[in-house]
Order: sequence, then C-alpha cells, then structure tokens
Amino acid sequence: MASLHELQMAFAEAVLDDAPEGLPEGLLAGGRPPGEGFGLYRSSVFGNYRKALRAVYPVVERLVGERFFAYAADAYVRVHPSRCGDLNRFGSRFAEFLRGFPAASGLAYLPDAARLEWAIEAVFSAQDPDPAALLPLARIAEVDYPGLKFRLAAHCRLIDSPWPVDRLWQLNQPGVVWDEEFDIAAGGVSLLVCRSGFEVELRRLGAAERALLDSLAGGSALGPACEGVLEIEPSAPIASMLHGFLATAALQVLPPERDRPGPSR
Repeated sequence: MASLHELQMAFAEAVLDDAPEGLPEGLLAGGRPPGEGFGLYRSSVFGNYRKALRAVYPVVERLVGERFFAYAADAYVRVHPSRCGDLNRFGSRFAEFLRGFPAASGLAYLPDAARLEWAIEAVFSAQDPDPAALLPLARIAEVDYPGLKFRLAAHCRLIDSPWPVDRLWQLNQPGVVWDEEFDIAAGGVSLLVCRSGFEVELRRLGAAERALLDSLAGGSALGPACEGVLEIEPSAPIASMLHGFLATAALQVLPPERDRPGPSR
C-alpha cells in the first residue's frame, strides 16, 4: 500500500501529466480510468496558474496574444511548477523560461519585457521605506562621506535591456494609442524602476547614473564609486545625481561602520 507521501507525489505528478498512468490504487475513485477523474481538476489548476501569470504579465500577453500566452503559461507550469502557496511568486522565472522557449525565439525582446513586468510586480509588493529609518546626509560628518555605503531601496529595481522595453511597456497600457514610429530596434535602455505611492515610475538612466547606482548598490563605498563614475564621465554631476537618488529614497544611507551595532553575543 502506498504511503501518504507517495500518494501526494503521484497526485501532483498526475495533475501536470496529460496522460497519467500507473497511479496508486488509492487515487482511483470507483475503479475509473486514471485520467478521467483528473481532467476537471487539472483544468482548474492550470486555469489558476494562467490567471496568476496574466495578472503579472499583461503586456507580454498583449504582445503574443491570448492563445499563445496560455500555451506558454501551460508549458511554464510543467517546467516550473509552483513550490510556494503564494501564487504571487509563481511567475518569478517566467522571463528566464521565455528566453529558452523555442516557440518565442522570434521575439527576442519578449524575455526583457517580462523582466520589466516582474520588476514592476516586485516594487508594487515591496514595503514602503520607513522615513524614520532613512539617515540624512546632514547627520553625517563630511569626513565620513568617502567611506559611506548605501543600499538600493526595496521598492526599486534596476533593469538593463538592449531593447527600449520601457517604451514598449508604455505603449501597451490600456487606452494608449500605438505610436507608429516606435522602433523596437531603436537601442537599449538602463532603467530605474521605482514605486511612489501607488504609481510606478520608469526612469531612464545615463551611463554615469547607472554606474553610480550599480556601484553603490553592489556595496562599494561612496569614494571609490565616485572615482569609477568619473572615469566613465569626467564631468558627471555626481552631487546632484546622488541628491536625486536620496530625495526619491531610491538609495538609502547606511550608518558609518563605527556607528553600526556590533554582533550580539
């Protein structure tokens, strides 16, 4: 007799299998054929997965059409079945999946469009910054500036793409008239995706801005980060760039190391 774990695993595999065979007797109701009792349940499960993906990737669906999206979603479910009870996290690997999905190989920009939509989903669900936890530069001695470290706020994401995915996303919003002059091959973008209240902002970054954010978000101290930016763009207005990122809470200042609490004992 199969154990409970074996029955559960067999049931899960049967849901993802179009023609389940060899199921344990404990899963057969009234001796009916194995697949007969799973059809309705499987349709419901896959329908819920498609609905979850549609909620996160409406632009991707609009780009490929409803039928193709459903086909891709079903294929994604079989490769990356949900491992979490929260369906909001189910689509985290959809962009990665699309990159290797043969049926979508003719749409090279599609994975990056999906990456942008997942970033938007992530910033929507991220916690708002706590104003009390934001450390203003005015409270830090100037002598400590070169060694200061920062972190990218939880409600922000950085996206790089060889395609103008921000404009593609904007043109595929409800009620927006398509721009006939839009060219998907117009060039790449570096984007700062941030949420302000209930609105998401897609801000294009210049090379110097992107380098500064990348360096600081990667753990570099302010001094070395600025030196790296000036090598790229000697006249870069670093002070105003940094002020802008702090004013919008995209970057958060970490206390100088000597002011950070030590490890608990």
